[in-house]
Amino acid sequence: MPILLALPRLPLAAAAPAPDRPAGLMARETASDADLMRWSAAGDRAAFAVLVERHGERALRIALRVLGDPAEAEEVAQEALLRAWQAAGSFDPGRAQVTTWLHRIVLNLAIDRTRRRAAAPQAGEAALAALPDPAPGPEAAAAAAEERAALAAALAQLPARQRAAIALAYEEGLSGAEAAAALDVSERALEGLLRRARLMLRRLLTP
Repeated sequence: MPILLALPRLPLAAAAPAPDRPAGLMARETASDADLMRWSAAGDRAAFAVLVERHGERALRIALRVLGDPAEAEEVAQEALLRAWQAAGSFDPGRAQVTTWLHRIVLNLAIDRTRRRAAAPQAGEAALAALPDPAPGPEAAAAAAEERAALAAALAQLPARQRAAIALAYEEGLSGAEAAAALDVSERALEGLLRRARLMLRRLLTP
């Protein structure tokens, strides 16, 4: 689903001058993420809109994998992008990539929300609808649906940080360094999260 975002005006103190800001949309569409973020910090909404178009869908997918609820995931993705816009001036390209920085915001918000829940999140059919469906025959489709439902139920029982690690490393295909940076942990700690997640999934899925 498309990410639609109403951006407030940045405070004057947060906006830095950007004399090399491009005059046309085409130049923004071919600019690097770092340049777009720099122009965004100066209040360039068109530049940030390009960033949203590039990375908004992945932000939504990551939130969905952690939360298991499409409505909550959309709220978290929207809030993360809004915070990224408001904090654009604090982004340091020397310390992280834009994607890593954004993923960290998404994950922090999603994990915080799971901690506030009274019960563990449930991943239902709406979340599974986001997965690709090769449209097999009726019997194969039923078996595949059962497997997806079992996996979704098992994933929902993992701690939020383990679900996040699975989403980043396996579903989004991030490198170990990128996934670890997004979670703000070392690569060794990420390996530990993934190892514990795999062990728990194996126990949950073994008859």
